[in-house]
Amino acid sequence: MKELWSNSIRGLEPYSPGEQQAIDRLIKLNTNENPYPPSAAVLSALRDAVNADLRLYPDPEGKALKQTIADMHGLDPANVFVGNGSDEVLAHAFFALLKHELPILFPDVSYSFYPVYCALYGIKYETVPLDDNFRVNVADYARPNGGIVLPNPNAPTGMALRPDQFRSLLERCRNSVVAVDEAYVDFGADSLVPLVKEFPNLLVVQTLSKSRSLAGLRVGFAIGDANLIAALDLVKGCFNSYPLDRLALAGAVAALRDREYFETTRAQVVESREWLAKELSMLGFQVLPSSANFIFARHPLHDALEVQQQLREKKILVRHFTQQRIAGFLRISVGTDEECRRLVEAMRGILRDSGSRP
Repeated sequence: MKELWSNSIRGLEPYSPGEQQAIDRLIKLNTNENPYPPSAAVLSALRDAVNADLRLYPDPEGKALKQTIADMHGLDPANVFVGNGSDEVLAHAFFALLKHELPILFPDVSYSFYPVYCALYGIKYETVPLDDNFRVNVADYARPNGGIVLPNPNAPTGMALRPDQFRSLLERCRNSVVAVDEAYVDFGADSLVPLVKEFPNLLVVQTLSKSRSLAGLRVGFAIGDANLIAALDLVKGCFNSYPLDRLALAGAVAALRDREYFETTRAQVVESREWLAKELSMLGFQVLPSSANFIFARHPLHDALEVQQQLREKKILVRHFTQQRIAGFLRISVGTDEECRRLVEAMRGILRDSGSRP
């Protein structure tokens, strides 16, 4: 019955998320979820929020959450936008701030969601190649454009830029919105939020899915000049006036306020990442330097898709991308120490069985 479909969606190719499997004792290292549970404060807040007030609509503005985020950064709530995951926040940003006559720019190796948004909203875009070392060269973006989208750290490479590199770009592109996607920033990169007061064209987007262990609640936010936030609010009001439910709002506030737990689990993930990168390097993998909660690695003697399938047979899921330039890599989420150890053991066995040096 596709003849009943709108013509505007017939050519769309939606984003394909990582495989989700309900398999007993599965080691799931393919979707960059935090290996540690939410803080006890979050769980307590959620229990308290399960009450008769669920019959009422949530706060459409998310005022308590906005105030919490603003206080963390010395900003005003007018500088904060909250939404149903950073994916929704970015979707509104594409439509509200990046749909212009000139094409927008983003890396050729990056989130596959970006071209999907462009196709959905009819936004022209150009991809900018990463250099031979899979790094973003900001000078390549200093040309006429309808806006710039840069993840920092980038995904799936995990590599990050310094704030001074972004400063150079922001100064040279003052007439374009520069949206910086900081989904993984807490694991080793420097946030650009301190630059928001200086550059009214900067929009910083973050999520609570990764470093706050709240992928299941779907909470994201943007920080930027009040004029940019007003545009996002306008678009949000045309789609869904109540993007965050009562549980999500309560859990998000509790997660942001529990700084001690955040610092502890973040440090654990970083320590495990460095151990995993070192172990895989010793097995002959090329591992890109990562500032995220995952690593991006390839083995010169092994097909990445075959290795992924062999790991899956051992009940370990990792992510493989078919894009030609990165088809030799696997993206491996950082798990618990035990999960990382079992992954390395499985990799060692795969290499040994194939005749490669373990």
